[in-house]
Amino acid sequence: MLGAIVGDIVGSRFEFNNHRSKAFELFTDECFATDDSIMSLAVAKAIMETEKVVDKSREDYRLSMCYDRLLRELTVKYMQQIGRNYPNCGYGGMFGRWIFSANPRPYNSFGNGAAMRIGPVGFTARNELEAISLSKTITSVTHDHPEGIKGAEATTIAIFLARQGFSKRDIRVRISRDYYSLDFTIDEIRPSYDFNETCQETVPQAIQCFLESDSFEDAVRTAVSLGGDSDTIAAITGAIAEAYYSIPYDIRTKALHFLDKELLAIFFEWEAFLMS
Repeated sequence: MLGAIVGDIVGSRFEFNNHRSKAFELFTDECFATDDSIMSLAVAKAIMETEKVVDKSREDYRLSMCYDRLLRELTVKYMQQIGRNYPNCGYGGMFGRWIFSANPRPYNSFGNGAAMRIGPVGFTARNELEAISLSKTITSVTHDHPEGIKGAEATTIAIFLARQGFSKRDIRVRISRDYYSLDFTIDEIRPSYDFNETCQETVPQAIQCFLESDSFEDAVRTAVSLGGDSDTIAAITGAIAEAYYSIPYDIRTKALHFLDKELLAIFFEWEAFLMS
């Protein structure tokens, strides 16, 4: 999940001021944690709280209706509870209204918010069935359009496969077969790539940024250099890149300085959860 946070923070200052080059300073005083980081941490919190109370006597407990129902409820609870503490972090109009709604309901969205927050699922799922099931449960509390579900699932599967040691070729084949055509390069599309907040026009591009990279840092730089919705593309790319490369210590340290005490507490709780 930290990979998504790093990508978000690095890309934050370029969202409306695109930088079409990989040459830039990663962290500056203009960087900040946007809704991408905050919602990723809220999803992580929902997963952890679900795991504390569910019956784990069955190997496939995460595929049960009880788990699905509780995870859905807690995803709404923590996205709203945590999200309301950061009203100016960059929410889109419909999602911002959802955060503060007394009766939150999914709103048929296929925005890339579905994919930017789903990283924790890719890092906790034990198999592909869990990855797909948990991704759909979490995503559909807001983004219940088929393209929203698809964007989050493609991101989750890419993270899961990278975590399991699959090659970039394997990941490319799987994403191309089941989710999106990846018949382009970042250099080819960069000159004409425009700001877009849909899953369809950001998730495949983010995955391609990872596939063309040679390190975690290079993946994030490539994502920012594409332009468009820089923080979210870099967050999606960063989550996959973390699973594949891991994150250099200096980048980790610098990124964590941008999180406040509340967000840091959730992050460190998540790290302990993954090691338990």
